Amino acid sequence: MTKIAAEHLARTAYVYIRQSTPGQLVHNQESRRRQYALADRARQLGWTSVEIVDDDLGRSGGGTAPARFDRLIRAICAGNAGAVLAIEASRLAQWPGMAHADRVLWIGRGRHRRRGRNL
Repeated sequence: MTKIAAEHLARTAYVYIRQSTPGQLVHNQESRRRQYALADRARQLGWTSVEIVDDDLGRSGGGTAPARFDRLIRAICAGNAGAVLAIEASRLAQWPGMAHADRVLWIGRGRHRRRGRNL
């Protein structure tokens, strides 16, 4: 039985791609390929609207948030994100307001999560 409901599929699925240093971009290309493959996984699970958020690749967490990352945060906080697919989501977890993102299905590493708990 799946925990993905029609209400999730009606909203956009966001795929968050994260590698924080230029060295990771060079030396961990397989990780990046696996992260981009999450967009295909979202479509397999039934999402028709999938947005990839990768504009902070190779950047550490300091400073201002890139435009697509900021748009992702706003979508989560406003309840407009149906799912967030990510292998590495520590930067998202640190953002204010994530504790209240209870309408979002969090998918990563083969598990479906909502607010940090397995579904």
